Amino acid sequence: MVEQQYFIGVDVGSASVRTAVFDQRGKRHAFSARPIQQFHPKADFVEQSSTDIWAQVCATVREAVALANINPIDVKSIGFDATCSLVAVATEGRPLSVAENGNPEHDIIMWMDHRAIKETITINQTNDPALCYVGGEISPEMELPKILWLKNHFPQRYQDIWRFFDLADFLVWKATAVDVASICTLTCKWNYLAHQKQFSEKLLYDVGLEDLINKVPSTIIELGEKAGYLTVEMAKDFGLHTGVIVAGGIIDAHAGGLALAGADPEGSLVIISGTSNCHMIVSPHPVMVPGVWGPYFGAMLPDYWLNEGGQSAAGALVEWSIRQHHSWLELETKAEESGHHYYQLLNEAVAQLEKQEKYPTAQLHILGDHYGNRSPRANPNAKGMVSGLTLADSRDALARHYLATLQSIAYGTRHIIDALIEAGHKINRLAMCGGATKNPLWLREYANATGREIHLTQEEDAVNLGSALLGAVACGSFTDFAQAAKSMVRDGNIIKPEKETFSFHQAKYQVYLQMYRDQQRYNEIMQTGN
Repeated sequence: MVEQQYFIGVDVGSASVRTAVFDQRGKRHAFSARPIQQFHPKADFVEQSSTDIWAQVCATVREAVALANINPIDVKSIGFDATCSLVAVATEGRPLSVAENGNPEHDIIMWMDHRAIKETITINQTNDPALCYVGGEISPEMELPKILWLKNHFPQRYQDIWRFFDLADFLVWKATAVDVASICTLTCKWNYLAHQKQFSEKLLYDVGLEDLINKVPSTIIELGEKAGYLTVEMAKDFGLHTGVIVAGGIIDAHAGGLALAGADPEGSLVIISGTSNCHMIVSPHPVMVPGVWGPYFGAMLPDYWLNEGGQSAAGALVEWSIRQHHSWLELETKAEESGHHYYQLLNEAVAQLEKQEKYPTAQLHILGDHYGNRSPRANPNAKGMVSGLTLADSRDALARHYLATLQSIAYGTRHIIDALIEAGHKINRLAMCGGATKNPLWLREYANATGREIHLTQEEDAVNLGSALLGAVACGSFTDFAQAAKSMVRDGNIIKPEKETFSFHQAKYQVYLQMYRDQQRYNEIMQTGN
């Protein structure tokens, strides 16, 4: 009889912790989720608490193991993924505040935090060759600007730091007490040059972070490599045993990419949809794409170079847009009364609109850069725009605005695809996971706006599955990610583009591109008035 084996994948997103238990055929046996806190002390500042996050990790792992109704001894491994947020740890493992008011509970600067714009400019002005491996410019969502902000504003706190961790690496450390960092986190968010196995010492020196290397783990491990075992204390908290192998960590989007592209990597563009969007593609050779992060060596799949595009606001932009509308409260009330989710009601309202008008957004256009443009314009100062506003405030007007927002985000994805292809990538398929895959209308718009098929997986929480793959390889159950993915990842539905909409979306995409050019012209005009 074949030994039963289970692998746990823990996914720490922006708003929740999600834990799932999978077997070696990729069947999910249990799932548990808990919300986590975000703190918004002022504009552009977003903080979290590692204490809060770790408590929810423990709770979800315990619950998932119990719900799976399995023998805990059969759990072979745990993989952790997380948002690329920065965790500050003082001596003896104590949290250290990153907040202006010094609250020790606020020891994480979230990935979406944009406080370090000035520090980002300082780093970019060095023109260090290392910046060629982030599309030419570093982003305020990366770690070096945030660390430099902390050193500039609170130098004593900076001196008190024992470790700066990317959140995924922090989770691995908490579980194992092993002081390691992942090739994924350091390469993608810390400007570590994995192909050279070093930081750019000149870059760090030029911006005053020459001592940073002493504040990050000196041991850097590859994806699919064992970090260590659960400590006695953590094994007890998790309801598991100390023989459980813990894999090195990975960024959440990259875990999704691992699941979706692991079996068929070349030519697969993976779109991980959530609060933000990430677009991942690997190649056997480095490809420089202006405004797109990377190429990063070995950061999602060993021996492959990764390019990573992104949109800083995707699901967050849709939520914000509909909640700003005059008809939001009416929609929310109706959703509560009917027992249906408000997205279902909005999708039904769009369907009704489309019976009356073939293209309800023909004269309503949105540029979705409300939180800047991560790729391919690499402009954190970009702003959102709307063209075609009227005084209409009905639910139909809300549905129209909602549809235009979905389309705008899809055009942003198309823009990234165009940039990747122009730089030399070949894209044979689009594979997608995350929040948007649960919305059939948005999937339709992604397919139509890009003119490409969208491939889904059977497992709706592919990011958790990707984390489980990490552990499955780290514990030796599979020799590599290709073997693991072929066994554990199952293909799902394919959404095909509607060819009759091509001309409409081609025209509307041109409007999308023109809106940004117009915005830059407005900025130029205003400069003359200052």
